[in-house]
Amino acid sequence: MTLSDAARWGLPDSDICSAALQLVTDVSPAFLTNHCVRSYLFGRELAAADGVRAGLDYDDELAFLSCVLHDLGVTDFGGGDQRFEVDGADAAARFLREHGVDDETVQTVWQSIALHTSVGLAHRFGPVQSVSHLGIALDINGFGKNRLSPGFAERVHAAWPRHDLGYAIAEAIAGDARANPMKAPPFSFPAHLHHLINGDPAPTFLDLVGNSGWGDQPTTMSVFR
Repeated sequence: MTLSDAARWGLPDSDICSAALQLVTDVSPAFLTNHCVRSYLFGRELAAADGVRAGLDYDDELAFLSCVLHDLGVTDFGGGDQRFEVDGADAAARFLREHGVDDETVQTVWQSIALHTSVGLAHRFGPVQSVSHLGIALDINGFGKNRLSPGFAERVHAAWPRHDLGYAIAEAIAGDARANPMKAPPFSFPAHLHHLINGDPAPTFLDLVGNSGWGDQPTTMSVFR
């Protein structure tokens, strides 16, 4: 992506936003970098469709940072022993602190990234978290794309191609979980992909209860029989 591309799409161009975009471009494959930029554009567009205004109702730079940095946990730069959402949030927080960003900003971005796969939670933390979550989710599952202005998604995809994002990111997350099962805690999104792609047995809640050692016994409900 060139500077003219960023200007044409109205991407925030402060020093920290430019540094964040450069970092993601440097450490991520194209399918991931493009996803992060599209997520911001989709989130901003969905917010506008609801009358939520960038710079007035939410901090546009924080939404950009949250979206652009949200998948660092899928890269070697942000990888660790936690589920990728938390690894990515921690990596983003480190990056921001190293660039002198204040703690309140870091916390907002951390929350947005850590919660970005958590349906029903992210939007309760604030407008930046909500805008980021909606944009990221739309670029994966398409929910809400009917609310985008006509032709917007097509223009975004022409500028930042998908490269089969949905399947590519699933394979990347599952690959990390295969190499380090600690990255796929039970009932998490990474665990779902670990089971789906790698064939790892997925424990149920009742498996955990039965193995707890507390001696809980099934009730009379038929589902437990």
